[in-house]
Amino acid sequence: MKVFKFGGASVNSANAIRNMARILQHNLDTPLLVVISAMGKTTNLLEKVIPGIAASDEERRRLLSQCRKYHMDIAEELLQEPQNDTFRKLHSLFEALEKTSATKPSSYNFDYDQTVCFGELLSTTLISGYLNSIGIINQWVDVRTIIRTDESYREGNVDFDTTRQQACSHLSALNSQLIITQGFIAGTASGTTTTLGREGSDYSASILSYCLNAESMTIWKDVPGFLNADPKFFNNTVKIDHIPFNEAIELAYYGASVIHPKTVKPIQNKGIHLNIKSFVDPDAEGSVIGPFDSIQPLTPLYIFKNNQVLISIQPKDFSFIAEDNLQRIFAVLAMLNVRVNIMQNSALSFSLCIDYNDVLLGKIVELLNSQFRVVYNKGLQLITIRYYNQHIIDEIVAGRNIILQQRSRNTAQILVDNQ
Repeated sequence: MKVFKFGGASVNSANAIRNMARILQHNLDTPLLVVISAMGKTTNLLEKVIPGIAASDEERRRLLSQCRKYHMDIAEELLQEPQNDTFRKLHSLFEALEKTSATKPSSYNFDYDQTVCFGELLSTTLISGYLNSIGIINQWVDVRTIIRTDESYREGNVDFDTTRQQACSHLSALNSQLIITQGFIAGTASGTTTTLGREGSDYSASILSYCLNAESMTIWKDVPGFLNADPKFFNNTVKIDHIPFNEAIELAYYGASVIHPKTVKPIQNKGIHLNIKSFVDPDAEGSVIGPFDSIQPLTPLYIFKNNQVLISIQPKDFSFIAEDNLQRIFAVLAMLNVRVNIMQNSALSFSLCIDYNDVLLGKIVELLNSQFRVVYNKGLQLITIRYYNQHIIDEIVAGRNIILQQRSRNTAQILVDNQ
């Protein structure tokens, strides 16, 4: 079996879904498990209708109406003949989403997962119905019955033993040439929904590849492969043909947008090659992550993370930033499932850089404020350069104010004003 993963950009319109269908049609010589993300920017929209987040019920209903129209317009274009079963399923999902978003807020992380999961459920329901309607027969599977996690909402920890058992028993029993399922989401033993971290569909595909001993895993992107920089920032990017597993893990950890940070390790453990290919030009070679000795071609690699916030923490009692204070700080970050992108400490202060999230930033300040003085700077950009030199740093920073920087032998990280 091969595992394919299609992200939001690859299924964001009726034409994009038709293109995906052509790719699948040309690859059905081997059984396929296809992992699909929410369509377009649906997850961004659903984050605004989490219980207690929308400014008003009117705003929440407006956003839900926008989400419904987006999906139904695509469904009506693709399913030109009445497809009562698919439309019925979509309407049922929207009714459940309305009910979920209108519930009384509890824990933000829990509410987040119960709400945003509808993006993947909607996309896969629509796409599975369309594929069946054009003769590409497939089996739709709710991945929440396969991937088991603990109750660490927004960043579920996978129980690989249970997941492997469920994948082998449920998916293998289907005996289907094509299985359609969701990325990003998973389920707990008690039946609640969890997610695997923002942009976690790659990780979902990796988990399933590992559990099923897949022949290979392929991520379909809107770029020709693994590029040395985001083409939104650079005009002359270089495609990397071969990336060693460990190098890919490092790059993903630093925020390379091509793959999710947790993606590589499961497939590395099984020696499964990860292909990164273009859905725009599916016949092109793309890039391969595998057991290579070095990155080819060797070139500087650039990673840009916008919308960063730097939080600076000082003890109110003028004590030092020692182990006990660090323990309190990291306990709060762990409780909120906050990922730190870069950190630095001195005798009297501890600084950390995270992705900006207004709700979580407020909770960090609230929980630390009794013992610490907490200040923060928003609107920053974190630049990571792998295989750097000083000339490259000077060129990239271009005179902007450097807030914080760290360098190792191969990697430089610089936090700057995003201006």
